[in-house]
Amino acid sequence: MYHTKAWHIRVFGKVQGVGYRKFAKAKADELGLQGSAQNLLDGSVEIFACGDESVAARFLQALWVGPSRAQVQEVQSQPCAPKQEWLDRSAFEILT
Repeated sequence: MYHTKAWHIRVFGKVQGVGYRKFAKAKADELGLQGSAQNLLDGSVEIFACGDESVAARFLQALWVGPSRAQVQEVQSQPCAPKQEWLDRSAFEILT
């Protein structure tokens, strides 16, 4: 059964300038998640992901690994309410 859930995720470490948002988008697209990823001024990456809760664990595991040049120190994840704008997107987006 499909259960749409949403998560607010923050990723810390060496995660900017290493292709992390592109990596997150590729993994989200592979898993059928909608949402977005953007760099924050504090050096972290903020991700909103929305989709089937059964794939959330796989997405979070992948975020801990990241692309080869990343050095992930921490991944924080909190459930949040899905926003209609995420559900309306056909794919995961990289925000600038």
